[in-house]
Amino acid sequence: MFFWTAFCLCIHFATAQQNPDYTLYKYHMNLVNPAYAGAGGTAQLALGLRSQWAGIQGAPESRSALFSMPVGANLGLGLSILSDQVFIEKQTWVALDFSYKLNLDDRHVLYLGLKAGGNSYSANTTRLVTYDMEQDRGLMGIRDGLTHVNFGVGAYLKHSDYFISLSSPKLLTFDYPLEKGDNNVYNGVFDKMNVYLAGGYDFKLGENLKFQVSSLLRYTGTSPLSLNVTSIFDFGLRFKLGTSYRINEALGGIFMFDVSSGFGIGYVHEVPVNNVENNGSHELFMRFSI
Repeated sequence: MFFWTAFCLCIHFATAQQNPDYTLYKYHMNLVNPAYAGAGGTAQLALGLRSQWAGIQGAPESRSALFSMPVGANLGLGLSILSDQVFIEKQTWVALDFSYKLNLDDRHVLYLGLKAGGNSYSANTTRLVTYDMEQDRGLMGIRDGLTHVNFGVGAYLKHSDYFISLSSPKLLTFDYPLEKGDNNVYNGVFDKMNVYLAGGYDFKLGENLKFQVSSLLRYTGTSPLSLNVTSIFDFGLRFKLGTSYRINEALGGIFMFDVSSGFGIGYVHEVPVNNVENNGSHELFMRFSI
């Protein structure tokens, strides 16, 4: 029973969740908006790990690696790598990011970005067994090793106190049939276009104290709107504390620490708000300024 339930969850994941819901999305924005490439002003490397529904076998797990750097006065380049796994499914997304900087006035800078990449998909159906501990022959025909290319666009408006981001990292939609034996087909959408709208504002409460509020809204045609809201206190003493709330899904605590001027780490622990029986989700983050 567990394997069939997990398989259903896996198929739902493939049709609805195109990118992981990182709570520290401000530090993973290159995944969804190519305009962020080079916007940090220095070369940066960011590594992320998110483990959802801890304690459940085959639960979603995401790993990311992001690199970006400014080139000259107005150009930015970046590389985004995302590995996503849930039960028998595994996806790997690799993309190049390009951005162009426009100085609107003394306080506002607009970055425009393009993303070009490829996605690979595989499913290990040998892990699916029936009650008699044999593989279900009806599931042996699921297509494996699927690959495709995709393109994305984005815009990022930056100010010293706030930011606004609008992007679609995958403009093309792909429908993949999951074949089941004699021309019986499960029609499952593997890739859907996502649209992301993000924004944030830094409130200065003192000489070394800031209250940072931000949100990320994601729209996917086949899924309900997803809204993530975070609030973080920056004490100016190398560490930050905050909370996050994903509407109707999870509540989390945030801790971030600057080990040095060029190296920072972060951790998030989330608990579900809908009484789902799991140990919550864990998220780790590291960022290096080169």
